[in-house]
Amino acid sequence: MTDLVSDFDFDLPPDLIADHPARPRDSARMLEVLAHGAFIDRHVRDLPGCLRAGDILVANDTAVIPAQLSAMRGAARIGITLDRILPDGTWHALARNARRLRPGDTLTFAPSAVTAEVVVCEEAGGVVLRFDVEGEAFDQFLHDTGHLALPPYIARPDGPTEEDRRDYSTIFAQHRGAVAAPTAGLHFTPALLSGLENAGVLRQTLTLHVGAGTFLPMRSEQISEHRMHAERGTISPHAAQRINDARAAGGRVVAVGTTSLRLLESATGEDGIVRPFHGETSIFIRPGYRFRAVDMLLTNFHLPRSTLFMLVSAFSGRARMRAAYEHAMATGYRFYSYGDACLLHRNDGGAA
Repeated sequence: MTDLVSDFDFDLPPDLIADHPARPRDSARMLEVLAHGAFIDRHVRDLPGCLRAGDILVANDTAVIPAQLSAMRGAARIGITLDRILPDGTWHALARNARRLRPGDTLTFAPSAVTAEVVVCEEAGGVVLRFDVEGEAFDQFLHDTGHLALPPYIARPDGPTEEDRRDYSTIFAQHRGAVAAPTAGLHFTPALLSGLENAGVLRQTLTLHVGAGTFLPMRSEQISEHRMHAERGTISPHAAQRINDARAAGGRVVAVGTTSLRLLESATGEDGIVRPFHGETSIFIRPGYRFRAVDMLLTNFHLPRSTLFMLVSAFSGRARMRAAYEHAMATGYRFYSYGDACLLHRNDGGAA
């Protein structure tokens, strides 16, 4: 079993990086990767025909907040990207120019009158902030002052646009708190949901608030030295029961995105039973992991050397996913957050 990040590297032509989504969203291409290794070129709108009546589609209903803030500490400008709210109401965040900060410092966010106290300074740029507003007032502050934290590969020299505000949100979005969108959900439309319902496919949502750590590269060449950032998630008792009932009746669990998959796997015991969940998870899924909950995965095409490419390699086999990505690049699939999708069948005994 490899422990080298370089074994998950590949060269992606820059012109295959999508900077806008397909329109309509379900017209995006979808590469189906079967368990025995065959590839089928499809479109996302074909998804109902790829599933069976009784399968259950599990999507992440988190909603993106404008988490990118510009703060001042005296005359020093500090870039702040909110990460997640903590149980005591403080916020964990990532700070640029974090070396300028000390516990007890006060940050201001012009033109608003809102301030934040620096509570904790961590290594590698992490901070804990206590804002002087909360609830609806805090939401209004973010709406008025914050910006979307788009991935760095989506080029917006003048910042995110109003179009991005619409595009970077899924049809499932309900609970505010994510820094980044669960991008597999971006492909869904009312017409696609109607088609899934007509095909007898069940639907369920859970919530995992995607944190700022999703934008950070792996800093070590040794995979075993990497530590995932925690993210906060919830699976209600009702949702857990519906998923368990569907599996017991012979249905497959189809995760919409790696965020849904990671939370499902975090909540599932060795017995394969999904349990209610409310808290943080920092699960790191890489080759060698034994999946307990998820049978199929709809996901976008991920960055080289990333934990997400390691996750899909664990799910479908490293050799198979390298071949799938080579096929996708050779046939013009669009990559990353606004790009195309792949539908992966779990491969429990395939190539590493």
